[in-house]
Amino acid sequence: GHFFGAAHTQERYETAFYSPFLSDWSNFESWEEAGAVQTPERANRIWKKILAEFEPPPIGAAIAEELNAFVARRKQEGGAPTDF
Repeated sequence: GHFFGAAHTQERYETAFYSPFLSDWSNFESWEEAGAVQTPERANRIWKKILAEFEPPPIGAAIAEELNAFVARRKQEGGAPTDF
């Protein structure tokens, strides 16, 4: 059926769906004026920007200490199995 005209859809269509950040939905002319950036290049720029802007979440001292102890213990034990 056609649901785009339904009140339920009209109330939610702008916020209910995930909009991919890699896709460029511009028309051809606008895309070309913006530099005609191909998807692989756009993806490359996006991951670099995400890493450059990353801020580690706050973590309590006790939790950080426990995680560090866990990592040290796992390294002592030989790390994660790789023979699977």
